[in-house]
Amino acid sequence: MASHILPNLLLLLALSVSRSAAGSATSPYLRPPPRETLSTPLPDDADGTTPQQVHISMVGMNRVRVTWITEDDAPATVDYGLQEGKYGESSTGSTLTYSFSALYTSGKIHEVVIGPLDPDSVYYYRCSGNPAREFSFKTPPASLPIKFVVIGDLGQTGWTNSTLNHISRSNYDILLLPGDLSYADLNQPSWDSYARLVEPLASSRPWMVTEGNHEIETIPLIESTPFKPYNARYHMPYEESTSPSNLFYSFDAGGGAVHVLMLGSYTDFDASSDQLKWLQADLAKLDRSKTKWLFALIHAPWYNSNKAHQGDGEDMREAMEETLYAARVDAVFAGHVHAYERFAPVYNSKKNQCGPLHITIGDGGNREGLANKYIDPQPSISLFREASFGHGQLQVANGTHALWSWHRNDDDEAVVVDSVWISSLLSNPACHKKN
Repeated sequence: MASHILPNLLLLLALSVSRSAAGSATSPYLRPPPRETLSTPLPDDADGTTPQQVHISMVGMNRVRVTWITEDDAPATVDYGLQEGKYGESSTGSTLTYSFSALYTSGKIHEVVIGPLDPDSVYYYRCSGNPAREFSFKTPPASLPIKFVVIGDLGQTGWTNSTLNHISRSNYDILLLPGDLSYADLNQPSWDSYARLVEPLASSRPWMVTEGNHEIETIPLIESTPFKPYNARYHMPYEESTSPSNLFYSFDAGGGAVHVLMLGSYTDFDASSDQLKWLQADLAKLDRSKTKWLFALIHAPWYNSNKAHQGDGEDMREAMEETLYAARVDAVFAGHVHAYERFAPVYNSKKNQCGPLHITIGDGGNREGLANKYIDPQPSISLFREASFGHGQLQVANGTHALWSWHRNDDDEAVVVDSVWISSLLSNPACHKKN
């Protein structure tokens, strides 16, 4: 059993002493001031063929996609193996570039899918055959327990750096990011800076992302295609889940015990949309005797007691909430609002024991600052809320229990401020029928 999660027996004993916000609470914590926007340059010793901006994502449960950029032409190859400096396997992929507004042309964006890979193992690899930089990553386990980190609206500021430092010490398996990555906002070199900033973490664990409003990046009459930079740089495994678009997809983890829906808040989602049709088909394929947990990520929250972005997710909620509720999705994670908030299990704006928890985690460190004005009085469905930077951790311990915790960036120390044990909806007899 993975050492970073309590064994099941101790886990169940811990249920009686785990901390959770009692009733509804708005934290009185005094928030620190904003921090500077960072710009992460290339190392001084890098040349045109030096691999940079390296990140990995899952492709099925035993393969990963390695993505990186070189300034000049270089082979799209990844050499990899289980020993440092020894690469017994090699795979070849593809290369693309994109131009934006006639003022920017990306470097050579390479991607290679490698595998099959052993679970819960450390692999060493190099990109483009370049011996100057060796990377390593750990594959997720093939069964429960498994640990996710969840961060939204990450950006690239001093607070982002603090969040990344905390995450690096959390011994997680997979990172989930519900949109708003770089905050490039048309300034394409900021995408390069962002990817260099997150590379130490994103090259060592799978990062699974979906898009936010800051990824749209269109200019009337000049750049009419939305998500052009995002789609070029972050190819997610949409083909493997038979999705027609990189903007929404799903993947399995923990040997199939966990199914994660990565949904698009800024593409069509109404009754006639490709996304809703795909979602319904994806859920229909699940064998719930094997898939014990269902999680969903969106960008604009469906429930929100912060004064910022009120109603931004309402249309999507009206279109999709019934589908997620009927499927017994256990939790929905959102970003967009630059604060943290945890709701009770809810459906149709009311507490419902068979509805998912809704958690807003748009507090990764973005340059726009925190959203610190809340609706008063606090709605009864809102259990804890605080406008601070931080990150979340989701430890799925077994088929029935998971621990959610939110870690505030408190003077550069990660402090657990809110935590709750979650029981899977499949383990609740009252939720075996569509209530």
